[in-house]
Amino acid sequence: FPRIKMMDLGSVKSRSIADLQGNMTFAPRFSPNGDTVVFSLEQGGNTDLYSMSLGSGAITQLTNAPSIETAPSFSPDGSQIAFESDRSGNQQIYVMSAGGGEATRISSGEGRYSTPVWSPRGDLVAFTKQNGGQFYIGAMRTDGSEERLLTRSYLDEGPTWAPNGRVIMFTREAPGASGGAQLFSVDITGRNLRAVPTEGAASDPAWSPLLP
Repeated sequence: FPRIKMMDLGSVKSRSIADLQGNMTFAPRFSPNGDTVVFSLEQGGNTDLYSMSLGSGAITQLTNAPSIETAPSFSPDGSQIAFESDRSGNQQIYVMSAGGGEATRISSGEGRYSTPVWSPRGDLVAFTKQNGGQFYIGAMRTDGSEERLLTRSYLDEGPTWAPNGRVIMFTREAPGASGGAQLFSVDITGRNLRAVPTEGAASDPAWSPLLP
């Protein structure tokens, strides 16, 4: 079973968190203040979101639905969580309080929405969209309004925000055996799409925060 582990970067020692026997734990995300981890936990074929206090180790169930809830992302102030769920029949994006409770669906277009990521400025949520055999990277307001699709290709996925909240990096793959994964960036206008040079194939980018 997949297990979430946390590694100390100084000692390079790791330990399991939320290690519940017989259950998968995956998709962990730190809260902005670093004292909580929210994650997906599978039990009996059903997957819900849980949070764990890193200080006390206390675990709290955040969702309770007969569906798969995953890919959580905190708002910058830590008060809300965006996540993906197939509770409506296919993958859509929802927002709820960081303490759990009723969730509000914010995606409303055709196709499947996944991998929501809250922008550092708190004004937008980036996402991956699949529709009509194509993949898109897009962004919308946190209430689901003003959806804009920034890219379109055979396979675009995994958006991550630059600290300025105006540029998104993601993974793109082309079809065929020679179409290895590459990193691309695009700004929120969708007009400035650029390949990010790497030595060989690359995927799953993540921006570091701005240092004080």
